[in-house]
Amino acid sequence: MTDLSRSPGFPYAPASPVEARFYRPPLPAGHVPRPRLCQRLEEGLQGRLLLVCAPAGFGKSSLAIEFCEGLPKHWHSLWLGLSERDQDPGRFLERLLQGLQQFYPALGEEALGLLKMRQRHQPFAFEQWLDGLLDELADELDDGQPLLLVLDDYHLAQGPVLDRCLQFFLNHLPPGVLLLVTSRQRPDWHLARLRLSRQLLELNEQDLRLTTGEVDALLSSQGARLQRPQVADILQRSEGWVAGLRLWLLAVEELDGDAQEDLALHGGEGLIREYLLEEVIERQPPEVQQFLYETACLERFCAGLCDAVRDSHDSAAIIRQLQANQVFLVPLDEQGQWFRYHHLFSDLLNARSLEGQVRSQGGAHLRACRWFAAQGMLDSAIEQALLAGQADVAASLVQNLSEEQMLAEQNIAMLLRWKTNLPDDLLASTPRLIMLYGWALALACQLDAAQELLEQLGRFLPAADPLGQRSLLAQWQALDGVIARGRGDGARAEQQCSEALAGLPAERYGPHFMCLSTLANLAMVRGDLWRARGLNREALELAQRIDNPLFEALAHYERARVLQARGEVLRALSEVRQGLAHLQGLPVQRSYSVRARLTLYEGYLLSLRLQPRAAEQLHAGIAEARSCRDVGVLIGYCVLACLEGRRGRPAEAFALLGEAERLMHVWDVPAIYYLAMITLIKCELWLRQGQVELAAAWLPQLAETYGDQGRALAPEFHPQLALHIDLQQAALERLQGDVEAAERRLRALQQQAQGLGGQLVGLMAQAQLAQLLRQTGREREAQQQLDGCLEVAQGGALLPFVELLEHQPQWLRERLQLRPACPQRDALLAQLPAAREADEEVAPEESGPTEKLSGREMAVLQLIARGCSNQEISERLFISLHTVKTHARHINSKLGVERRTQAVARAKGLGLLR
Repeated sequence: MTDLSRSPGFPYAPASPVEARFYRPPLPAGHVPRPRLCQRLEEGLQGRLLLVCAPAGFGKSSLAIEFCEGLPKHWHSLWLGLSERDQDPGRFLERLLQGLQQFYPALGEEALGLLKMRQRHQPFAFEQWLDGLLDELADELDDGQPLLLVLDDYHLAQGPVLDRCLQFFLNHLPPGVLLLVTSRQRPDWHLARLRLSRQLLELNEQDLRLTTGEVDALLSSQGARLQRPQVADILQRSEGWVAGLRLWLLAVEELDGDAQEDLALHGGEGLIREYLLEEVIERQPPEVQQFLYETACLERFCAGLCDAVRDSHDSAAIIRQLQANQVFLVPLDEQGQWFRYHHLFSDLLNARSLEGQVRSQGGAHLRACRWFAAQGMLDSAIEQALLAGQADVAASLVQNLSEEQMLAEQNIAMLLRWKTNLPDDLLASTPRLIMLYGWALALACQLDAAQELLEQLGRFLPAADPLGQRSLLAQWQALDGVIARGRGDGARAEQQCSEALAGLPAERYGPHFMCLSTLANLAMVRGDLWRARGLNREALELAQRIDNPLFEALAHYERARVLQARGEVLRALSEVRQGLAHLQGLPVQRSYSVRARLTLYEGYLLSLRLQPRAAEQLHAGIAEARSCRDVGVLIGYCVLACLEGRRGRPAEAFALLGEAERLMHVWDVPAIYYLAMITLIKCELWLRQGQVELAAAWLPQLAETYGDQGRALAPEFHPQLALHIDLQQAALERLQGDVEAAERRLRALQQQAQGLGGQLVGLMAQAQLAQLLRQTGREREAQQQLDGCLEVAQGGALLPFVELLEHQPQWLRERLQLRPACPQRDALLAQLPAAREADEEVAPEESGPTEKLSGREMAVLQLIARGCSNQEISERLFISLHTVKTHARHINSKLGVERRTQAVARAKGLGLLR
C-alpha cells in the first residue's frame, strides 16, 4: 500500500504526510461484511467500470474498501480519495499519474512534468495528454496483473471539464485496467455504450440499503438488543442508511433500555442524519465538542496542527478518543498521524458553528498558516493564509523567497503556480513582489505580462532616499533590458542592461548576473565572441565571489556556449561538466533550470562529437527542463530532431518538433523565441528528404527576416541563426543544381564566420564545400579543403564531417590515413569501422526490425493483418483514430516499409505474424 508521505512536496520543504492521498483507509470497527454486494462487484471485473452511486452515508467507501481487500492476489489496486481541490482537472490528472507511477515507475515522466507546468487560466489539451498517457500505460500493463483504480467520493471533484476528461479516459481505457467510482451523484458520462457491451456494473441507493440481516449483524456487533418491531421501525425510517444507524448506536450507548426504546420510536422523519449527528455531538464532553468545532475547518490535520489552531496541548488525547470510535475520523497515513473528518460530519460541524460559540474560522486558518510556515511547509501556509482571507500574509510568505535564489534556480513553475492563488492587485502592491514576479514572468517568456507588471513600479518612485532611488531604478532597468532582449529589441536591451550594471548595489547580484548574461548573448548575435567571452569571465568571477554554486554553474553554461560557437567543443564539454560538478550536492528529486540546461547542452555537445550518449542526455535534460518550465527545452527537441533526421527517421523528427511547438503554445511563449529555430530545423529535414520545394519556400523568408537585409535580432537560444540560415541556403542551391551559387555562398560564409571567430559554422561551410568540390570532380581543391577542415577541427567537432562520412566514406578514409595520428583523425576513423560495411551487406529482408514492436503496436498490426480499417481498429481497441494512425506510422518505420500490405508481409517474414 502506498504511503503518500513519500510523495514529492513543496520545493523548499520536506514532503509531508498531509499530501498522502493514495492511502486506502481500513474498514471501520464493527463493519458488517456485505458479501452479496462484493459478489456483484466481482461479476464486473471483466468490464471497464464499477459505479457505486448513492447519497451520503450508505457505505459506498466501506464497500469499496471491503471489495479491494478481497480482490484476487494477482490484482493491483490504487486508491484515490478525492476532495474539492481535485476539481481542477490538472491537479486530478497529476495525482492519477503519480499514483500509477507507484506500479509503473517509468510511466508518463514527461507527461507529469508538462502537467505540473500548466497554468489554470490557460487552456490545456487534456484529451491529447490522456491519449499519449494511455498509450504508454497500455505498453506498461502486464496481462497477468490487472489494475483496479478506485476514485472515492468523486462527487467532491466533479465538474464539466473533469467529467469530459474521465469520459475520454473511460472510452480509451486499455485492457487490464478497471475503474471503480463511488459518488453521491451520478457522473455526467455517456454510459449507454458500456451498458450495451456489458462493460458497466452499477450499484445504487436501493442496492446499498441495509437488509434486515445486515441490520441485525450491525446491532449485534454493537451489543444493542432491540425487539424485532423496533429493528423494523429503525430500518424503515433510516431507509437502510448505514451512517445513520452507526451514529444512532453511538448516541444510545449510554442510555438505559427505556430511553433506547423511546429514541427508536420517536426518531426524526425520513433520513435522521442531522438529528443523530446533533445528538452525538451534544453528548460529547465539552472539551471534545470545542475541539470538533475548532478543527472542522481544516481539510486535514494532525495533533500538532490542532494544538496550534486551538492554542492547546491536549489534541493528541482527543484525537485518540475520536479515533477509537471509528466514526468521525478518516486516517490519511499508515502512521496514524494525519486525519480528516468524514465529509458529512465536517459539513455539519461547519454549518452549526455559531458566532461566539467558537473562534472565527479565519483565525483558525491564520494560526494554521503560522504552524505550516514554522514547519517549512510554505505551500500549505500560503493556502491557509488565503483561506483566512489574508492575501497580504500569503504575499509576505512569497516574499520570503530570495530574488537572488529565484534567479539562480530559475524554477519559474513554482512562482507561477503561486501567482494563480494570489489576487492580481496584490502582485503590484510592493516593489519586492513586482520585481519577483516580473522576473518570473520574464524568464517564463510571458513578456507582455512582465512588462505590464513592471510598469506598476512607477507608483513607488521616487524612493524615500537617493540610494534607494538608484537601486530601484537599476533593478527596473535590468528587468526591462531582459524583457527587451526577449522582444528582439537589441538596442534597448544593450542600453538598459549596461546602465543597470552601473547602478545596481552589490547585494543585488542576481539582476547583475542576468545583465551580464544578456549582454554576452547580444555580443554573440553581433559576432563579437571576444566581448562575449569577457562578459562570461566577469559573470563567473561574480559567482565565485558570492560563492553561489548555482550562479557558477550558470556561468559555466554561458562560457560553454561561446566556446562551442568558436568550435572548441572539447573545452565546451569541460565547462559543462564543471558546471554540473557544482550541482552535485543538489537534491535529485527537485528540478533546477540550470541543471536542465547544462544537461541539455552536454547532449548537444556530444551530438557534435557524434557520440551515442547524446540522445540519453538530451532526454534527461528535456524531462528536467519541462518540470521547471524552462524554455531551454527547445535546444533538446531541436537537437533530438536533427539526430532522428540523420538516422533516417523523419516522422519521429517532425513529431519532436511538433511537440516542441505544442509545448511553447501551452506555455504561452511568444513565437519569436522558437519559430525561426524550429523552421530552420524543418528546412534541414526537408533537404535531407529531398523535399526541395518546401525548403525553397521557407529559407528565403528566414533569410529576409534574419539576414543582412532583415536585421531582426536572432533568438536567445540561437544567436548565430543568420549564419546557419546561409548554410542551409547553400545546401538548397546544391540540390537545385546551382553549384556556382552554392560555392560562392560557402566561400563567403567560411570567410565571414572565421572573421567573427565562429569557427564551428566556418568548419561546416568548409566541409560542405569539400563535398561539393569532390562531387564536381575537382579532386585537388577538395583535398585542400578537407585538409583545412581537419586543421580547424582540432577543437573536437565531428558533426561537420557527417555528409562526407555518409557520401564519401572511402575517400575520407584514404585521406585520413595519409595524415599523422591525432585525436581528431582517430575519432573520425572510428566513425568508419569495417564492421559497418559488413552490416550494410546484409539484405534488409534478412534482418530484423530496428526496434521491437510494443504490445499495443502488435495489437494494431494483428488487426491490420486481418484487413481491419483504422476506424475498426479504433473501436476494437478503444483508442482514438489519431492514435491508430500514429501506431501504424511507427510500425512502418520500425519494419522499414511504407504501406500496410508491406508491413504485414514483412512481419510474416520475421515470424511476428502467422
